[in-house]
Amino acid sequence: MNLFHVIVLSIVEGITEFLPVSSTAHLIIASKILKLPQTEFLKVFEVVIQSGAILSVVFFYFKFFMIHKSIIKHLLISFIPTASVALFSYRIIKDVFFESLTLIALSLFVIGLGFIIFEKLVDVKKVILKKEISHLSLRDSFFIGLFQSLSIIPGVSRAGAVILGMMILGYKREAATVYSFLLSIPTIISAGLIDFYIQKEVIFSVSVNFWFLLIGFFTSFLFAWLSVRWLINFVKNHTLVIFGVYRVALAVILSLIILK
Repeated sequence: MNLFHVIVLSIVEGITEFLPVSSTAHLIIASKILKLPQTEFLKVFEVVIQSGAILSVVFFYFKFFMIHKSIIKHLLISFIPTASVALFSYRIIKDVFFESLTLIALSLFVIGLGFIIFEKLVDVKKVILKKEISHLSLRDSFFIGLFQSLSIIPGVSRAGAVILGMMILGYKREAATVYSFLLSIPTIISAGLIDFYIQKEVIFSVSVNFWFLLIGFFTSFLFAWLSVRWLINFVKNHTLVIFGVYRVALAVILSLIILK
């Protein structure tokens, strides 16, 4: 792994972590394109750049949390289903799901098609999006957590599952997007702590290139910050069809590579 690989993977993580396109799928695909083997250091590096991305959201929404402290209970309730599913299926996720390009392609396609179909229903007034974050109920918070738990499957996208799930419940795109950002904080931090614990021997090894980790951390932080700002402005005036089309196209390309 060299500096070029560090920059590319960090940019990919930063841009895709909070977009509904699956950062996990993009990192796996990018690693295969770069022909990077799944070493212990790469696993640690992915945790570090994900930490950089999540820190950007903490900074971005720090003031929001200070003003809307009541949102914390909803985030905790939404986090419970995801944490429960992840806790009991961690090894399957890491050892089986993350190795299946077929599963990634299928997940990209299904959720992408879901975005396209659902936005069509909104367009013809079959579904009305009118709820704001202030309308969150404890029941809705729990169901949102169930939607997020689907993101244990690489290719689904944590942000994609939360946003689509909230839209199904009648929440506006912007409200769903913001909540997906907020919910990422306990979700990704918890996952990161588990990974850090498992990889602690590698992290404190003298062979670890801490400069690569530092560069990756701040690069993903910067691009995640820019990505979050862009997406918030985008969903104010656009549908999510473009993400659905992108996901379907990426799934088709990935399928062709698999079959080649």
